[in-house]
Amino acid sequence: MKTKWFMLCSAALCCFVLCFWCGCDQLDDLKRVSQDLSTYTIEATIDAENHIITANQVLAYRNDTGDRLEQLCLHLYPNAFRADAGSTKAVSASQFEQCYPDGFAEGGISIKGLTCNNQTCGYEIGGEDQNILIVTLPQGLEAGGTAMLDIDFVDTLPKANHRFGYGQHTINCGNFYPIMCVYQEGEWITHGYCPNGDPFYSQMANYDVTVHYPLNMTFVSTGEQTFAKDGMGAVCRAQALAVRDFAFVLSEQFDVCTQNCDGIVVNYYYYDDPESERHLKTCCDALNTFCNMIGPYPYKVLNVCKTNFLQGGMEYPNLVYISDGVDVEGDYNNTIIHEIAHQWFYGVVGNDECVYPWLDEGLTEYCTALFYDHNDGYDRTTKQVIGSALSSYLLYCDMYKEVYGNLDTSMNRSIYDYKTETEYIYMTYVRGVLMFDSIADVVGAKGMTKCIARYYKDNAFGNATPKDLITSFERASGKNLTSFITSWLDGSVVLEDLSR
Repeated sequence: MKTKWFMLCSAALCCFVLCFWCGCDQLDDLKRVSQDLSTYTIEATIDAENHIITANQVLAYRNDTGDRLEQLCLHLYPNAFRADAGSTKAVSASQFEQCYPDGFAEGGISIKGLTCNNQTCGYEIGGEDQNILIVTLPQGLEAGGTAMLDIDFVDTLPKANHRFGYGQHTINCGNFYPIMCVYQEGEWITHGYCPNGDPFYSQMANYDVTVHYPLNMTFVSTGEQTFAKDGMGAVCRAQALAVRDFAFVLSEQFDVCTQNCDGIVVNYYYYDDPESERHLKTCCDALNTFCNMIGPYPYKVLNVCKTNFLQGGMEYPNLVYISDGVDVEGDYNNTIIHEIAHQWFYGVVGNDECVYPWLDEGLTEYCTALFYDHNDGYDRTTKQVIGSALSSYLLYCDMYKEVYGNLDTSMNRSIYDYKTETEYIYMTYVRGVLMFDSIADVVGAKGMTKCIARYYKDNAFGNATPKDLITSFERASGKNLTSFITSWLDGSVVLEDLSR
């Protein structure tokens, strides 16, 4: 482990380098945006035998809230895997056996020490369910100022096929570190974990992460990587500018195939996959299609990993999980395409995924559907995907009404308001893709492409709301879409009527 003095200097140096970059003439958007962001400098050591991560994190937090802050709040997502987790537990009863095939195994995060600006400061583990680290700032933090948080922490990885945990093939380290909550309208947004959807909301930041790990393992992460040997082990330094999150995956079993796509290195990491080259092609087709359709991918690397994961896939910046439980070829490709589309919506254009889950999932699913009309050889068309979604949605509605009675078809609900994961999926993904297809009927196919590209351009590197999407779509199309989109979101549009 580096000394804390070195870590503090590293964080300060990173800020200096960013400022230097931004003084150069020919800058891309990534470097320009990065100069105003907070920076996470993390050094972690993986004990793969005992499934422990020991880490130090130096966070140079820039107060861009406009308010003087007396406290900082950070998410502790690993605590959703505690044995005594309550309302914020990570896994529902219906997912339990798939997540824990060998029975429940506990995980969590423990804070071992914390200072602010080299001074002792008070902190507590609070929130709804021991899921928030609340730091009291000794002198407060003025708007525009920077606070240096130095945090020692230890993660216990559960034996779980999840974002955070280890299984038969991979160690998945998503959401493993304390990450800043979003400050919004005078308060910290401290959403808890939820089995439905992706319970995350974060801002862009810069990352400089060094991980020490066993030499017999392959390390894959967010950011651009440099590797070296470290005594009897290995070490990777991963650096990323202007990303919303940071995650990594380890495996003893990974093979990799690689292709350069117009200057972007695409890596597909896999095990037990005779169609690896075909799946690498899917990755590149998706990347190229969305670059052309939506806007440029601003990073230099994209890593796609087959993992032990209980759901179809999961997106992180520059890195996506593809579940090894997806055993139908068409569905596997579709998962790759969908998760790569998330690099644009969630990745570059963020949103509160807890409050507006349809905003990234519905649009990502619609972009996935559009992919098929731009690429031959996938045995699907956009029309077929939309038709299948409509048939599936109507069948779900009929079955739900038959069993439970009235069905709430509103989309403007948080992930916590859905009774089941199935209801969440149908109202967020399926009804979402149908809504965007219906908008395309109004603005035309070319107009819809302009709408999506405008939304991306208007909101890149920030967090968007439904109002932002409507504004971008109306400016791009020249049409008043507010009442039309609102009627979909509040459930006024009855698809049984539209399908006749």
